Amino acid sequence: MPQTSPLAAEAADAEIRTRRPAPPAWLVVAVACAGQFLVVLDVSVVNVALPSVRADLGLSPTGLQWVVNAYSIAFAGFMLLGGRAGDLFGRKRMFLVGLGLFTLASLAGGLAQQDWQLLTARAVQGLGAAVLAPSTLTILTSAVPEGAARARAIATWTAVGAGGGAAGGLVGGVLTEGLDWRWVLLINVPLGAVVLAAAARWIRESRAGGERRLDLPGALLVTAGTATLAYAVVQTEAAGWGATGTLVPMAVALALIAAFLVVEARTRVPLMPLGLFRVRSVAAANAAMFVCGMGSFAMWFFMTLYAQNVLGYSPVQAGLALVPSSLAVVAGSKAAPLLMRRFGARNVAVGGVLVTAAGFGWQSTMSAHGSFVLSIMLPGIVMMAGAGFAMTPLASLATSGAAAGDAGLVSGLINTSRTLGGSLGLAVLSTVAAGRSAGGLDAASLTRGYAAAFLVGAGILLVAVVVLVAWMPRRDRSHDAPRS
Repeated sequence: MPQTSPLAAEAADAEIRTRRPAPPAWLVVAVACAGQFLVVLDVSVVNVALPSVRADLGLSPTGLQWVVNAYSIAFAGFMLLGGRAGDLFGRKRMFLVGLGLFTLASLAGGLAQQDWQLLTARAVQGLGAAVLAPSTLTILTSAVPEGAARARAIATWTAVGAGGGAAGGLVGGVLTEGLDWRWVLLINVPLGAVVLAAAARWIRESRAGGERRLDLPGALLVTAGTATLAYAVVQTEAAGWGATGTLVPMAVALALIAAFLVVEARTRVPLMPLGLFRVRSVAAANAAMFVCGMGSFAMWFFMTLYAQNVLGYSPVQAGLALVPSSLAVVAGSKAAPLLMRRFGARNVAVGGVLVTAAGFGWQSTMSAHGSFVLSIMLPGIVMMAGAGFAMTPLASLATSGAAAGDAGLVSGLINTSRTLGGSLGLAVLSTVAAGRSAGGLDAASLTRGYAAAFLVGAGILLVAVVVLVAWMPRRDRSHDAPRS
């Protein structure tokens, strides 16, 4: 049988695509956002189920911690590789591969009978999420032309992602109390199957042009480096910042990332063209996203602990208490494009971070006898509305400043920045909370610790404001990323 050249195959694919009518853009956006919702939901959905998991499978406290960490480390570690794979081999293909892997791993985790089976399934879930997540944003930006329509689509993507993180506690609580802890994983199976079918039907394939060659040394180095860095960060929760178990993997991670940068500077077809960071909007948006993640990601964690450990809420009540905050981040994300057209993406991002910081400052005044309205609902609405205002323009600035061939990479980079920043911030703020509470488990001691974490979080967010004001270009522009 005669061989078909890659160029001929691509031309045939293009011809088929032109004959087939394009699906409505809103339908593509909906499918991409559904995939994003699933992977973000699973960062937090298992938290309230952990006591039931421990009772059923007999996990040690360390093993229980790894039910969460196995997912987050694989998620952060493989994100850049997943984004570049989408550019080279097709965004739709990687979306389907990632979601299929994620769905099968969810089934395996829900049926796990031993602790190692559950931990392995969670790691594979994280790998599938890392392949899937960058493609969600790239598919969206490929389907919607740049301008107001794309800003609205990115706002929806941001809102859905934030809503997934916010809904994790409520969904996990309802499933754990109403059914069984296994359903926090098994629920992904029917949902994943529906999204897979919709993606296969309505998403159109897209990929970068040029040579399809994966920079394997670079891929191995950056994956190992980011995964090791994520591992070092989560180790701080148990071992502390000065422990050998933290410092050694941190040093190894930095060495691997340095080696990755050397390889990228010399290879002919790099995984991550370093010239990408000469685009100020890309570099500044990622730096700001990292710092914002550090300050704001822990909000859901500490608010849930405060509601349950101090105010005595059940897991379902704690999840319901955060519904107004969840709605606020959706509203903020959807309002951001309107503000961006009037004031510019940079100014809206700065304003959003300032609002979030003000909310964190308000939350730091919490008391051990606080009320729902003044101690949870209102400061939560301010924090999350500000986050919605900020995240949409940051994602828009990062993706609009890059060349079309680097779209998947930039999407993976912005997701990695947010994920790693959030992991580092959670570790830092957990240390702050533990130090301020001084080991006390009474309501007053715990409240002092949580309040200190929110106050430090507000300070971190102000650093993000400085990054944006000093580094982000004043005018919104789209220009091609230079290649190294």
